[in-house]
Amino acid sequence: MKISTKGRYALRLMLDLALNNTGEPVRIKDIAARQEISDKYLEQIISVLNKAGYVKSIRGPQGGYRLAKEPEKYTVGMILRLTEGSLAPVSCLEDEQNLCERSMNCATLRLWQMLNTAISDVVDRVTLSDLAEWQNEISDNYVI
Repeated sequence: MKISTKGRYALRLMLDLALNNTGEPVRIKDIAARQEISDKYLEQIISVLNKAGYVKSIRGPQGGYRLAKEPEKYTVGMILRLTEGSLAPVSCLEDEQNLCERSMNCATLRLWQMLNTAISDVVDRVTLSDLAEWQNEISDNYVI
């Protein structure tokens, strides 16, 4: 499994909104500048996040976006699954029920299930609030 730029940028976008949560809407142009990501690409990603109700859009000249909920209400898994789809390491684990003809005789299936569980355990435990805290720890260590 490899997370695409869409998933990585969605996390960075959501983290930026969490870090700049002053009550005022945050403009895509400002996020794009801080994150060094194309604003056109961020507009595509924010559209997905907006449709899912993860962010709220505010229209007008002073408009922008803000998180729909508090940062601790979003897990990394929620954001990645929205933008990436399944996080399963192999296709036979993508559906609720494994439909692979070889599943009863597949020694590697157990490995893939363990890996899938490990991935889910991590991404479903880490919240946007955790990422913001980690970012602040990095920023607090800045010394001239």
